[in-house]
Amino acid sequence: MKNHFALIAGIAAAVMLLSGCTPRVSLWKNTTYNTSLDELFATRRSIRSYDASRTISEEEVRTLLTASQQAPSWANRQPSRYYVAITPEKVAAVRECVGERNAQNVAGAPVLIVSTFVKGQSGFGFGSQPANEIGDGWGAYDNGLANAYLILKARDMGFDTLIMGFRDSDKLRTLLNIPDSEEVLAVIALGYRAQEPGTPNHLAFDEVVKFF
Repeated sequence: MKNHFALIAGIAAAVMLLSGCTPRVSLWKNTTYNTSLDELFATRRSIRSYDASRTISEEEVRTLLTASQQAPSWANRQPSRYYVAITPEKVAAVRECVGERNAQNVAGAPVLIVSTFVKGQSGFGFGSQPANEIGDGWGAYDNGLANAYLILKARDMGFDTLIMGFRDSDKLRTLLNIPDSEEVLAVIALGYRAQEPGTPNHLAFDEVVKFF
């Protein structure tokens, strides 16, 4: 019986490899994901309409944010921090901090995640002086890298996201007890798309890339 299952698994893996789909085993729980990286790039979209009938568990959010911790950061300082609103009351409260239009866009999202970074870490040496003119901008950069991992992992798990930069940082700081040592960056909606989005236009390659 074991040999029979092994044969079936081998055939399945061969079919996926021949079709260009490489199976990946999750590092965080015993789950295999079959979405290729190119598929994630192609299907990830900023979603502005969510299916309010579907929920996401705390365990799933933990898996998602564990993936974000794999992102690189300045000297491995790991400045990113996340505050997860997952109860209906907290989700509603955070939604009131993102502006009327964003609030409408994410009305059906079951989870809202506030991303921050610890100031004075990325972009700084061992003293208090910044290593270059960017300063704490490197903390924002590192948080953006972690957020990129987050939204790609979300799509890998079948979820959808919207990163919102329009937010009331003071209200969020009070609501979630975010310390002054951290800079509030974005609010990220997490849920399931209610409808298929269109494909946005992108700049021509030569407009954004120069070879020398």
